[in-house]
Amino acid sequence: MIVFCAALVAPAGAFAQGIRPADAVSARLLPGWQTAQGTRMAALRVDLAPDWKTYWRVPGEAGIPPQFDLSASSNIASVRMHWPVPRVFDQAGMRSYGYFDRLVLPMEFTPVDSQQPMYLDAEVAIGVCREICMPVTLELAGDLSGAGAGDAAITAALDQQPETGAHAGLRGAHCTVSPVEGALEVTAHIDMPQIGNREIAVFEMPRADLWVSETDNHREGSRLTARAEVSGPGGAPASFDRSEMRITVLAGGRAVEIDSCPPPAG
Repeated sequence: MIVFCAALVAPAGAFAQGIRPADAVSARLLPGWQTAQGTRMAALRVDLAPDWKTYWRVPGEAGIPPQFDLSASSNIASVRMHWPVPRVFDQAGMRSYGYFDRLVLPMEFTPVDSQQPMYLDAEVAIGVCREICMPVTLELAGDLSGAGAGDAAITAALDQQPETGAHAGLRGAHCTVSPVEGALEVTAHIDMPQIGNREIAVFEMPRADLWVSETDNHREGSRLTARAEVSGPGGAPASFDRSEMRITVLAGGRAVEIDSCPPPAG
């Protein structure tokens, strides 16, 4: 049986405005099913009060990054998050990415030993925002053994994942890097049909300690060009492998993921 517990933590300022975490967010674990590959497809469901939002894996400059701690779990080798396509929010001149109303986040668990049961004991820290933002900690616990059963909400969320570059007609992508004051300027050249109005490319670096600015995006014909600045911790020089950089292009409710942005050929 799957058990779900949620401990909600908010800053004192939120309570001073008469807002309780339980008024803004509720959540539960959807137990899901065992896949043909021997993994467990479950999901975290987060329901938000009207006008409240939570954030994508890349929250943007105005958001709170989600964090997952599975260290107390048993027989879980890894977990893969299948994030649905986020919305783009513009707030106080800053850009963020996330979800209004509800987030169903499929979580695919791989066991260490397929012959033994998996037990989930995790903490998930997310941010929920309206006029103010509150950090919320969700404590998840449950037995992930057994065949389980299909779940329409999980299936729908899996269908809302970003498209691959090949599916979207990507013909190629490469990144150039040049030094600017205190940072590196990274420019992505993406040859792909336009997926919607106001295309925004999001850069994800292989190192979590790198700071990445919002991108400046420009399309000319079949090519989308996106630029951002990247710096290291405390403004230190940045270094990273472009082949491990991920780019997600967002527009019009669609998203395309590009798994690598190598240097130009030759």
